[in-house]
Amino acid sequence: MSAGTGTPAGGAGAAGDGTRAVHAGLPEARKHEPPLPGPVFAAHYHLPGDPTGPYTYGRDENPTWDRLEQAVGELEAPPAEGSDGAGGTVVFASGMAAVSAVLFSQLRAGDVAVLPDDGYQALPLLREQLTAYGVEVRTAPTGGDGQLKALDGARLLWLETPSNPVLDVCDVRRLAGEAHARGALVAVDNTLATPLGQRPLALGADFAVASGTKQLTGHGDVLLGYVVCRDPAAAAAVRRWRKIAGAIPGPMEAWLAHRSLATLELRVERQDANALALAHALRERPEIAGLRYPGLPGDPSHRLAARQMRRFGCVVSFTLPSREQAERFLGALRLVHEATSFGGVRSTAERRGRWGGDAVPEGFVRFSAGVENTEDLVGDVLRALDSAAGS
Repeated sequence: MSAGTGTPAGGAGAAGDGTRAVHAGLPEARKHEPPLPGPVFAAHYHLPGDPTGPYTYGRDENPTWDRLEQAVGELEAPPAEGSDGAGGTVVFASGMAAVSAVLFSQLRAGDVAVLPDDGYQALPLLREQLTAYGVEVRTAPTGGDGQLKALDGARLLWLETPSNPVLDVCDVRRLAGEAHARGALVAVDNTLATPLGQRPLALGADFAVASGTKQLTGHGDVLLGYVVCRDPAAAAAVRRWRKIAGAIPGPMEAWLAHRSLATLELRVERQDANALALAHALRERPEIAGLRYPGLPGDPSHRLAARQMRRFGCVVSFTLPSREQAERFLGALRLVHEATSFGGVRSTAERRGRWGGDAVPEGFVRFSAGVENTEDLVGDVLRALDSAAGS
């Protein structure tokens, strides 16, 4: 093992995804010590004399956060790929806390931000708040690199690819190049892809942001977010915002997240395979419209996704003919929980229109594939579709 880290000698980027995920962020092996030390619960630390680091106060620093930040940085920005995330990663109490930290640490009154108009449903709330602070917010579609037309004069470009819940994909490398040529920073919401599916910093982005609540931790029991920054000064600004807002993760949540990384590749491989199998099965159903999955040949985003993504995610979206049929379908599922999150080991699905925040049809369903046996999961979905159509 290399000194000071649990990653194999040769660097995090030199090993396979599963190996890196298992060893990311672990301390140097010491006799009689656990591979992953338990969570540190501390509001304060012994601090005689001058207040020097590394640990002074519980809102500012925690060794459990440090290990998780090191691990996430190694996954999002392996040193072998030329963009070391170590020291540039900041973890938060939720994905929205991470998103807010980037936007509100980087933007000032008079700046221009470009957001997707088809992204996560909380983005309109952020748009309202940014506008109230004097930031001009422009929006454009993810698909077709629609945000490109809104870049002139922008300070920050926010990308969400694949987008949630419609699963459109944009060309991160192209958009980042165009944004940088105009003097704009680029942030990418990498929640749906995970670091094993897409690495925004390697594609030219300045920030990789994600909700760790979803597939990264994968058990539906942790709220968490993170930001990985290319520039140390940007990371310092993001960290300062966390201090000001107090949006810190609990040590238990941080420890659970780090523990969960060991199975990340195993979960992602099964979930993504299930999502692809489900997409293939749904393609044969006459009642299904608007089927989207970036890994499905024939999907409008497939060629671009195949070029910039290494894996395509666990979420499939599709539309049933009516709200009533969608609700019958969800009610007939036996292996799938009706819930609003995604990325967990247990499959979930929901009718997104029930929230009123997404521009989708009433029968639109977002489906998150879990780690169930593929044939069992697909069989349950097809049976539920038959039941919903026959009612």
